[in-house]
Amino acid sequence: MSISLGPYASFIVTSYAAAAIVVGILIGWIVLDYRSQTRRLRELHRSGVTRRSGRNATDTP
Repeated sequence: MSISLGPYASFIVTSYAAAAIVVGILIGWIVLDYRSQTRRLRELHRSGVTRRSGRNATDTP
């Protein structure tokens, strides 16, 4: 089964390839940022920093 893309085949293929590359870069960026954020949160947790939302209403700031 062959699909004929006509005279615009190179444009169509290039567009899909560019979109795939951009999506791949975004996925990579998200993965790297997630790792960076989790590492930073671990460092903060080890240093004793806690979330304000974890405190009770009766705790003082």
